[in-house]
Amino acid sequence: MATAGKASRVLSSAARAPKFTSLRKRAGAAEAKGSRQLGLGGRSAQHKPLELASSITSGSSKVGRSDASFVRDVVVKASDQPAVESSSGMNEKLVTGGFIALWYGVNVAFNLTNKSLFKHFPYPWTVSTVHVLVGTIYCAATYFLGAKSASFGRPVSKKEFGMIFAPASMHALGHIAANLSFAAVAISLTHTVKTLEPVFSAGLQYLLMGQATSLPILASLVPIIGGVAMAVSGDLTFNLVGFLGAMISNLTFGLRAVLSKKTMGTLKDLSSTSLYAYTTLISLIICAPLALIVEGPSLQAGAQAAIESLGAGNFYLRLFAVGMFYHLYNQFAFNTLARVNPVSHGVCNVVKRIIIIGTSVMFFGNILTRQTIVGTAIALAGTALYTELQNKQK
Repeated sequence: MATAGKASRVLSSAARAPKFTSLRKRAGAAEAKGSRQLGLGGRSAQHKPLELASSITSGSSKVGRSDASFVRDVVVKASDQPAVESSSGMNEKLVTGGFIALWYGVNVAFNLTNKSLFKHFPYPWTVSTVHVLVGTIYCAATYFLGAKSASFGRPVSKKEFGMIFAPASMHALGHIAANLSFAAVAISLTHTVKTLEPVFSAGLQYLLMGQATSLPILASLVPIIGGVAMAVSGDLTFNLVGFLGAMISNLTFGLRAVLSKKTMGTLKDLSSTSLYAYTTLISLIICAPLALIVEGPSLQAGAQAAIESLGAGNFYLRLFAVGMFYHLYNQFAFNTLARVNPVSHGVCNVVKRIIIIGTSVMFFGNILTRQTIVGTAIALAGTALYTELQNKQK
């Protein structure tokens, strides 16, 4: 009887074995399918035998498979999320770095091409007009081709156009003044004098808006003033026209900054890119008649002399190139500002001036005295300090 009972139990176990094996095979197949859908291959299945065995032996293989899938999804998402965020952050840094590199590169190209052009065509009023003419044509072309966000954005009303006109007119006059300086003295001297722009901005904010500047920020202006004075007095290319041009540029750009604050506060639905496009258009309206009045009588003779020196194709190509460089470097500056905080943008601006001064000295072979080098370094350091303190106060 014992032998018969033992034989019966063996037969019963053998009868249940196919059912158990079938359940296990189906669970394994479901596990492998889920793993393939998640892109894990068979590796994830090797870590789930206890879950599957527990589900099968409890007679709840369906529930077990759902739990396994849920746990697996949570684990996969948790492990993948930091990698996705890290990759996204790295891409953002690369894009921002690309805009900064383009800003620097195109700015250097503009300064060198602009100065080279002045050596053959010393007409800064006309060249200033060409800059904004090419920029306006570029904005109009992108607008009508459908890239409205990269140009004017949307039409503005007469009232809005009038609001933009005030800061844009200061931009136009400052642009002409800067080119008068570029044509008269070395690029390095113009950019050194232009580090005084925060001094003018602080004074104009107090006079026009009643906004007093804190004592630490005012103190940071001292090395800027002292550094510029030292650099100017030791510069071998110094002349009054170049110096006054840079100083008038500082004054008008300071006024532009003060007036732009009021405009940007009102025109909140107009992007900085669109605002700059309208500024370029208004600058053309202002620059063109002034250039004709000041340089019109001798313009034809000057252009003919430049063509004889450079060749017609080369001359017109330089005019177009310098206009595109001018517009694009300003556009990339706006793109950079949109992606970094004001402190970083201010530091980038200081580094930009250092690069421009350095490349211009090497390209044109300008000789800088030790006094000019030290003064320029002090002025740039003061500008960096001013930027840091200004943004900490905000």
